[in-house]
Amino acid sequence: MKEIPENYKFLSSHEWMKVEEDTIVAVGISDYAQDQLGDIVFVELPELDSEVNQGDEVAVVESVKAASEIYSPVSGRIIEVNSSLEDSPEIVNSSAFEEGWFFKVEVADSSEFENLLSPEQYSEHCKD
Repeated sequence: MKEIPENYKFLSSHEWMKVEEDTIVAVGISDYAQDQLGDIVFVELPELDSEVNQGDEVAVVESVKAASEIYSPVSGRIIEVNSSLEDSPEIVNSSAFEEGWFFKVEVADSSEFENLLSPEQYSEHCKD
Protein backbone atom coordinates (compact mmCIF):
# COMPACT_ATOMS: atom_id res chain seq x y z
CA MET A 1 0.00 0.00 0.00
CA LYS A 2 1.29 3.46 -0.87
CA GLU A 3 2.00 5.94 1.86
CA ILE A 4 -1.13 7.59 3.25
CA PRO A 5 -0.99 11.40 3.27
CA GLU A 6 -0.94 12.91 6.76
CA ASN A 7 -3.51 15.66 6.20
CA TYR A 8 -6.33 13.31 5.16
CA LYS A 9 -9.18 11.76 7.17
CA PHE A 10 -10.99 8.53 6.25
CA LEU A 11 -14.21 6.59 6.48
CA SER A 12 -13.83 2.87 7.17
CA SER A 13 -15.46 2.35 3.74
CA HIS A 14 -12.25 3.81 2.16
CA GLU A 15 -13.34 7.35 1.26
CA TRP A 16 -10.94 10.14 2.14
CA MET A 17 -11.43 13.83 2.75
CA LYS A 18 -8.88 16.60 2.74
CA VAL A 19 -9.52 20.16 3.91
CA GLU A 20 -8.90 22.52 0.97
CA GLU A 21 -10.05 25.75 2.63
CA ASP A 22 -11.69 26.51 5.98
CA THR A 23 -15.05 24.93 5.16
CA ILE A 24 -14.28 23.16 1.84
CA VAL A 25 -13.15 19.53 1.64
CA ALA A 26 -12.23 17.37 -1.34
CA VAL A 27 -13.44 13.75 -1.28
CA GLY A 28 -12.13 10.67 -3.06
CA ILE A 29 -11.31 7.02 -2.50
CA SER A 30 -8.06 5.74 -1.08
CA ASP A 31 -5.22 4.18 -2.99
CA TYR A 32 -6.03 0.93 -1.16
CA ALA A 33 -9.64 1.07 -2.43
CA GLN A 34 -8.70 1.74 -6.04
CA ASP A 35 -6.17 -1.10 -5.88
CA GLN A 36 -8.84 -3.49 -4.56
CA LEU A 37 -11.30 -2.41 -7.26
CA GLY A 38 -8.87 -2.79 -10.15
CA ASP A 39 -9.19 -0.84 -13.39
CA ILE A 40 -11.84 1.84 -12.93
CA VAL A 41 -14.06 2.23 -15.99
CA PHE A 42 -16.87 4.56 -14.86
CA VAL A 43 -17.60 7.16 -12.18
CA GLU A 44 -21.06 8.56 -11.44
CA LEU A 45 -20.69 11.92 -9.71
CA PRO A 46 -23.21 13.69 -7.46
CA GLU A 47 -25.28 16.66 -8.58
CA LEU A 48 -23.96 20.14 -7.87
CA ASP A 49 -25.66 21.98 -5.01
CA SER A 50 -27.14 18.78 -3.58
CA GLU A 51 -27.21 18.56 0.20
CA VAL A 52 -25.54 15.49 1.73
CA ASN A 53 -25.29 14.07 5.21
CA GLN A 54 -22.28 12.31 6.68
CA GLY A 55 -22.43 8.70 5.53
CA ASP A 56 -24.85 9.32 2.63
CA GLU A 57 -24.26 7.45 -0.62
CA VAL A 58 -23.44 10.23 -3.09
CA ALA A 59 -21.52 8.70 -6.00
CA VAL A 60 -20.68 5.37 -7.65
CA VAL A 61 -17.41 4.00 -8.96
CA GLU A 62 -17.35 1.00 -11.31
CA SER A 63 -14.37 -1.15 -12.13
CA VAL A 64 -13.82 -4.26 -14.19
CA LYS A 65 -14.41 -6.21 -10.94
CA ALA A 66 -17.31 -4.45 -9.19
CA ALA A 67 -19.39 -1.34 -8.59
CA SER A 68 -19.07 0.46 -5.27
CA GLU A 69 -20.97 3.27 -3.63
CA ILE A 70 -19.07 6.36 -2.52
CA TYR A 71 -20.17 7.85 0.80
CA SER A 72 -19.75 11.41 1.98
CA PRO A 73 -17.43 11.72 4.98
CA VAL A 74 -19.14 14.97 6.02
CA SER A 75 -22.47 16.76 5.83
CA GLY A 76 -22.84 19.82 3.63
CA ARG A 77 -23.43 20.96 0.06
CA ILE A 78 -21.73 19.63 -3.08
CA ILE A 79 -20.01 22.66 -4.59
CA GLU A 80 -17.80 21.05 -7.24
CA VAL A 81 -17.40 17.73 -9.05
CA ASN A 82 -14.33 16.42 -10.86
CA SER A 83 -15.83 16.26 -14.36
CA SER A 84 -12.53 15.01 -15.80
CA LEU A 85 -13.41 11.61 -14.26
CA GLU A 86 -16.39 11.31 -16.62
CA ASP A 87 -14.08 11.01 -19.64
CA SER A 88 -11.05 9.56 -17.83
CA PRO A 89 -12.14 7.50 -14.81
CA GLU A 90 -8.75 5.77 -14.79
CA ILE A 91 -7.33 8.94 -13.17
CA VAL A 92 -8.55 7.42 -9.88
CA ASN A 93 -6.21 4.45 -10.44
CA SER A 94 -3.18 6.60 -11.22
CA SER A 95 -3.75 9.42 -8.71
CA ALA A 96 -6.25 8.38 -6.02
CA PHE A 97 -5.10 10.98 -3.46
CA GLU A 98 -4.53 13.93 -5.80
CA GLU A 99 -6.10 14.27 -9.27
CA GLY A 100 -8.64 11.47 -8.67
CA TRP A 101 -10.86 13.36 -6.22
CA PHE A 102 -14.61 12.93 -6.84
CA PHE A 103 -16.32 16.00 -5.38
CA LYS A 104 -15.94 18.92 -2.99
CA VAL A 105 -18.25 19.69 -0.10
CA GLU A 106 -18.91 22.94 1.71
CA VAL A 107 -18.95 21.52 5.24
CA ALA A 108 -21.96 22.19 7.45
CA ASP A 109 -20.38 21.02 10.74
CA SER A 110 -16.61 20.57 11.07
CA SER A 111 -17.10 18.69 14.37
CA GLU A 112 -17.97 15.68 12.15
CA PHE A 113 -14.24 15.41 11.37
CA GLU A 114 -13.91 13.79 14.80
CA ASN A 115 -15.94 10.80 13.53
CA LEU A 116 -13.33 10.02 10.87
CA LEU A 117 -10.23 7.85 10.97
CA SER A 118 -6.74 9.35 11.12
CA PRO A 119 -4.17 8.10 8.57
CA GLU A 120 -2.73 5.79 11.26
CA GLN A 121 -6.15 4.39 12.19
CA TYR A 122 -7.02 3.92 8.52
CA SER A 123 -3.74 2.12 7.84
CA GLU A 124 -4.50 -0.28 10.70
CA HIS A 125 -8.05 -0.74 9.39
CA CYS A 126 -6.67 -1.80 5.98
CA LYS A 127 -4.48 -4.46 7.62
CA ASP A 128 -7.46 -6.17 9.28
